[in-house]
Amino acid sequence: MQQDSLRRFKAEFFKALAHPVRIHILELLRAGELSVTELQDKLEIESSSVSQQLAVLRNKNILETRKAGTTVYYRMRDPEIFELLDVARRIFNNHLVDTRSMLEQLGEEETENTPKPKSKRASKAGAR
Repeated sequence: MQQDSLRRFKAEFFKALAHPVRIHILELLRAGELSVTELQDKLEIESSSVSQQLAVLRNKNILETRKAGTTVYYRMRDPEIFELLDVARRIFNNHLVDTRSMLEQLGEEETENTPKPKSKRASKAGAR
């Protein structure tokens, strides 16, 4: 029963992270809290989209807010999420290294299997 609750929590947590704009928001908040206006300026997307993505992160308790007058500031609730993002970056980099290695191998195989063109001398000699 408790394992099921944990699995559901993990699934919902990762679902909340499963959007490029939300990841960008988290990356921006690594340096510290930002206002909604600052986030909108940095993200360069419509304010309704920013608000929607912030709401998802806030509702999953990933972000918390602070209000100063009419300005709302967002910050990470748990900085360990940055470690999770760092691990995701390392996994991505490992995939890139593997993909690059595979492409290099394919390139080498293609070079080995491509027939070499005859030299011009051999072509001229055959034409005589």
